[in-house]
Amino acid sequence: MQQTREKVAVAEGTPVMARWWAIALVVVSAAAVLVLELISVRLAAPYVGNTFQTYTASIGVTLAAIALGANLGGWAADTWPAKAIIGPLLALGGVLVLASKPIVLAVGPLVRDTGPAGSIILIGLAAALPVAVLSAISPVVVKTQLWTLKDSGTVVGRFSAFGTVGGLAGTFLTGYVLLATLPVSVILVGTGVVLVAMGIWQLVGSRWLATKQAVVGVVLVLLLAVGGAAALPVPCDYETAYYCARVTDDPQRPGGRTLWLDDARHSYVDINDYRYLGFEYTQRYGDVVNAMAPVGKPLRALHIGGGGFTMPRWLAATRPGSTSRVLEVDPVVVRLGRERLGLRTSDSLQVRVGDARVSIRSEPAAGYDLVVGDAFGSTAVPWHLATKEFAAEVRRVLRPGGVYVLNVIDLPPLSLLGAEIATVRAVFGTVTVMGTRKALHGKEGGNFVIVAGDLPDRQTLLAAGAKRGEPDDVASAPQLAALVGDARPLTDDRAPVDQLITTYRYV
Repeated sequence: MQQTREKVAVAEGTPVMARWWAIALVVVSAAAVLVLELISVRLAAPYVGNTFQTYTASIGVTLAAIALGANLGGWAADTWPAKAIIGPLLALGGVLVLASKPIVLAVGPLVRDTGPAGSIILIGLAAALPVAVLSAISPVVVKTQLWTLKDSGTVVGRFSAFGTVGGLAGTFLTGYVLLATLPVSVILVGTGVVLVAMGIWQLVGSRWLATKQAVVGVVLVLLLAVGGAAALPVPCDYETAYYCARVTDDPQRPGGRTLWLDDARHSYVDINDYRYLGFEYTQRYGDVVNAMAPVGKPLRALHIGGGGFTMPRWLAATRPGSTSRVLEVDPVVVRLGRERLGLRTSDSLQVRVGDARVSIRSEPAAGYDLVVGDAFGSTAVPWHLATKEFAAEVRRVLRPGGVYVLNVIDLPPLSLLGAEIATVRAVFGTVTVMGTRKALHGKEGGNFVIVAGDLPDRQTLLAAGAKRGEPDDVASAPQLAALVGDARPLTDDRAPVDQLITTYRYV
């Protein structure tokens, strides 16, 4: 007489689990792993920057934790009744997801500005353990579905595919929907609660752990984790899909506001006086603009990156009749500008939300007198906005006689600056660079302004710098040659922007 599957399973020591529930467990746990992988970058960025190294740390930590969890999960499935340990794994994974943000908030200040090592440490503490626990679920679930060795290849392959489907769902849902609509804390709490709820459901259905004490214990831990997440201070005024953003007041100027994106001071604007430029690099922008055209003459400008929308409003205040179009990737930065930084859009100041590399393609040829490059991911220009191909698009939209100014942050040995000078020069032919005297001699880092196009007279720029207390802030020909050295232009095929910055701390 042929035995039923249930009797075969019991004989082999493997509890029975409904296939639909097994699929749900694998899909949800795999999705949660990818949610946490992406969110961990957002959690760490305010402390270690939103750099390529941060993403690398997230991927590396996640892959290592997946490997560890899968190995331990297989061992656990062979050691204990598989069905009995799924509930605790789900509940523990959910609690650890909930604890990830409090961990980052507590440890983040200790590893601030420590570069790649800090990224690995912070993301490891936040994500490694929950990812490992969640990755242990799949091999345990597979054990419950192995009726006979004859079907083992089919079962393992099928559930591996379901895990991949879950990972894809977590990736696309997080990248395209969740981060665009919800704060990071809400995403983490939602993910953690779903996992804990599924764990409790599994516990209740398990004859081994269906006890009131186990359920009550899990609920108490869940409440403690949620409470901890709510009690710790959050370093953001706004959580965007790209940044942890906040605005601080300037005690020296009643209208002064500084915009912070992640760990970097991104912009300064005086909402009572748009003529005031608080950062030295924006003052250099002003020197260039005043040197390229008579003071008061209206200009048509394209701004790559919005930030605090400082330069568009400076142009409008100092050159009435000027028009500006701003290409800003983050809609929340635009909202923050309206709510906290006094931004008012109009026909003369338009904001177009979208990636500048894509948006600039539809801008008219020879349509602008000035292009201002001031887009940053952490302390580096996003790589696809730093290449020769993008510089060619900038040149296309500039009218004859137009000027391109680009802000670059670097520190000795100024490898990124040298590469970016070479890049812009390859497209525009001639460039100049503005910075502090020590910086131009390679003795310190900071903000450098690359100027390309119809270059203003160097003596005029020097005189403007001297008036501001920077008497030698325009590179001479020998200084320019020394800064470039043997650097190669950055291209879409090779643009190691983050790697060229040798340190992540700057003043």
